[in-house]
Amino acid sequence: MLTLGIETSCDDTGLALLEGSRNVLAEVLSSQTEIHAPYGGVVPEVASRMHEEKFLPLLIKLLESAQIKDPSKEIGLIAVTVGPGLMGSLLVGVMSAKGLAQAWGVPMVGVNHLEGHIFANVMAHENLCPPFLSMVVSGGHTEIYLVRDYGDYELLGKTRDDAAGECYDKVAKILGLSYPGGPVIDKLAQKGDPLAFKFPVPLSSSNEVEFSFSGLKTAVLWTIKKLKAEGKFLPIEDLCASFQKAVVASLLGKVRLAVKKTGIKKVAISGGVSANSGLRAALKEDGEIEAFIPPIRMCTDNGAMIAAAGFSKYMRGEVDKLDINPNPSLRL
Repeated sequence: MLTLGIETSCDDTGLALLEGSRNVLAEVLSSQTEIHAPYGGVVPEVASRMHEEKFLPLLIKLLESAQIKDPSKEIGLIAVTVGPGLMGSLLVGVMSAKGLAQAWGVPMVGVNHLEGHIFANVMAHENLCPPFLSMVVSGGHTEIYLVRDYGDYELLGKTRDDAAGECYDKVAKILGLSYPGGPVIDKLAQKGDPLAFKFPVPLSSSNEVEFSFSGLKTAVLWTIKKLKAEGKFLPIEDLCASFQKAVVASLLGKVRLAVKKTGIKKVAISGGVSANSGLRAALKEDGEIEAFIPPIRMCTDNGAMIAAAGFSKYMRGEVDKLDINPNPSLRL
C-alpha cells in the first residue's frame, strides 16, 4: 500500500510516498524561507503562488525517484493537509489532491496538520503507542494534547497569544537577526550566558496547562531599550541564551504539569521548535518524562507525516469525498 502525502499548509511544499505505516519510499521538499526572509515572515499570496509553481515539478521528481510508472495502479491512497494553515496554500494542495484522486481513481483523505505532526513521532518511534501526551510547538502552534488513541485527541492547553516559534521570530527581529528566528537564536544561545538576564518564565505560577509568550517578548524589548538608553553594548549571545532559557523553562514546566495532571509520562514533542537544541537537551535530561522527539528533518512540515496520518485514518475506515474543502481554522 503506497500513500502519497501532500503538505502545503504554509510555505513548505512537501510530498512523500509512504509504504505501509512507516517506510518512506521517497520524499521531496521545497522551502520558501529565502523568498519570505526579506519580509520577516510568510506572505500568504506569495506562498500560495510558489506552491502552484513547485507542485507538479516536485510530483514528477517524487514519482521518478520512487520509480513509479503507473500511479493509478501503484498508489493506493492520497493524503492531503486540509487545515489549519493559510487558505491559499491549503487550496493548492487540496485541489491538486482532488485532481490526482479523480485522474488516478484512488481514494483520498483530508489530514489535520496537527495530527500530521503527532505522526512524525509515531513514524520515528515504533515503541510510541497511545496513550501518550503530544506537544506541538511551532511558529503557529503551541499546544499539548492527550492522545488516547489515534483519532482520539483531547486538547489539554494552548497558548493565549503568540506561539513559541512566533515569539522566536519576533525577538530575532527586535535583535536585528535574520528570519526565521528560531535556528539563529538557538545557534547564538549556545555561545551565550543563560544567566546574564533574568527574563520571566511565562505563566510559571499558573496551575493550568496554558502558554503565553507575548510578555516575554516585551521583556526582551524593554531590556534592549534600556541597554541602548544607557549606551551599553548589546550582548546578543547572552540575550539569546537568556531568552531561550525562559522559553524552554515555560515549555518544560507545562509538560511536567500535564504529566502530573494525567499521570502519563510518555511525551512526544513535534513541530519546528522541537528541533531546538536547548529544548531537546532539557527533555532528555528530565528524569520525570519519557520524551519522544523526531529526527530534525521530521520536525518541520513535510509530506511523510501527512501520509502517515492519512494512512492511519484510512485504516480506521475514514475516506473523504471529492467535495472536501480546506479549513484554515480546523481544530484537532
